[in-house]
Amino acid sequence: MELIKNIFFNTDKLTPNSEVKISYTGKFFQDDSEEVYMHYGFGNNWDNVNDIKMEKSDLGYQATITLLESDSFSFCFKNNDNNWDNNDGNNYIFPIEHIETDLVVVDNSFNLSSPRKLRKSYIITKKIKLVIYKIIKYIPKLVTGTYTSKKTTE
Repeated sequence: MELIKNIFFNTDKLTPNSEVKISYTGKFFQDDSEEVYMHYGFGNNWDNVNDIKMEKSDLGYQATITLLESDSFSFCFKNNDNNWDNNDGNNYIFPIEHIETDLVVVDNSFNLSSPRKLRKSYIITKKIKLVIYKIIKYIPKLVTGTYTSKKTTE
């Protein structure tokens, strides 16, 4: 998903406590810089500021970041010559979306043996229905003598 100026995430939504892979194909990739670093932080105050060296690939420079609990994810890029790509002084800022957990129901009673038992009972039920069908269809024919096998006579 392209978000802005040659920056891609491997997800549609940025959520707290999740890992996101960021690909950068901006001016440092186009200028073939040797090394590119991502300078990032969280929130309006740039809390938990870090730098990470990005790995160069055919898809651009890439790095994987674990997002923290915050309202936004802010970052910019720096190359080995100490040149900055900071979105013309505005930095790259993306909202971190919080998932509502109030409506999520967690059922811990699920057991892996339950599906196996369910499948086994389903198969037994199908076999019983097949036997009952054959009895209802073929017993009257046997009793009246109208049953013929499907063997061809020459």
